[in-house]
Amino acid sequence: MDSPTLPIPISFISGRYLLFSIDAVTFLRREHNICGVLIGTLPQIPQQNVFLGLPLELMPEEARLLVDKGVACIVDEAKAHHGMQNLLEEDRRQYLRELESQGIHATRILTDRKDQQREQVLKKIGDKVMAKKSKASPTPQTPNDESSVVDIFADDASRRASTNTGSAPQQVMTITPATSYPPLPHPASTPSNLLAPPEVPQSYPLFAHLHSRGYFMSPGLRFGCQYVAYPGDSLRFHAHFLVVSYEWDQNINLIDIINGGRLGTGVKKGFLIGGPEKAKDEAESETERTESVRTFSIEWAGM
Repeated sequence: MDSPTLPIPISFISGRYLLFSIDAVTFLRREHNICGVLIGTLPQIPQQNVFLGLPLELMPEEARLLVDKGVACIVDEAKAHHGMQNLLEEDRRQYLRELESQGIHATRILTDRKDQQREQVLKKIGDKVMAKKSKASPTPQTPNDESSVVDIFADDASRRASTNTGSAPQQVMTITPATSYPPLPHPASTPSNLLAPPEVPQSYPLFAHLHSRGYFMSPGLRFGCQYVAYPGDSLRFHAHFLVVSYEWDQNINLIDIINGGRLGTGVKKGFLIGGPEKAKDEAESETERTESVRTFSIEWAGM
C-alpha cells in the first residue's frame, strides 16, 4: 500500500477531527501508533454497531500530536470545499476519466478472480469424476452409470459458464472516492484553509509521554479513566494500564486512588497516574512539559 502524501489532511467538521482516507488511517496506525475510533455506519444497516467504518475520529490529543510531529495538518473542510466551485471544466473531466479508469481496472481484477474460482470448481468436479471412474468396475459402463451422469453435468456446467462469459458484458464498477484530494489541491499548497493546532486538555503531556514510549493510546471512558494504554496494537494486545493525569500540585482524593487501583486490578490492568513536573517558567512549551512527565503505577493486592 502506498504511503499518503504528507502532511495528511485531518478534516475539522463540527468540532470533530476526522480521517476519510483508508490509506491515511492504515499509515498512521502502522507508523505512528494512532488508532482513533471508527464512527461510520451505513444508513441501511442501523444495527451495524460491532464493526464500524470510515470516517475515523481522532481525539484532540491524537490530532495535536500528529501536527506537532509534522505528519498532519488541520483543514477547515467546509472552507476547503468552496474551492470545488472554482474548478475548471477540463479538471473535472480529467478527474472523472481517472475514476472511470480505476473502475475498469477494478472490474478486470474482479472478472479475473471469478474466472479463477470457476476454473477451480470445474477442476474439482473433474477430479471427482476421474476418482469415481478409477474406483468403478472394469465392466462396460451404461448411460445410467453415476459417473456418466456427473460427467454430463460437468460438461454442461462448463458450456454454460463459457456461454455466460462470452455473451453477458459485465458492468463497469463505479468508484466513489472517500476524499476530495484530488481534485482539490493538497492542503499543504492551500494554507488559507489550514487551522491552528487543536486545543488539548491538561492531560496532553502524559498522553504524549506514553505515546513516545511506544504505547498505543485509546479513550478510557469504558474503564472510567482518561486513557487506556496498550503495549502494542490494540488488535493484538490487551491493555496494560488505565491512565489518569494529574497536575503536579493537584490534591488527589485517596478514594480515587483506591477505586482506580481496585478497578485496574479487577480488569487485569495496572492503574497509572502521572503528569508533568511543576513548570519553572510560565512560557514552558508543550514539548518541555512532555519531557518532564513522571508516572506511577498502582496495583491493588490482598494481604
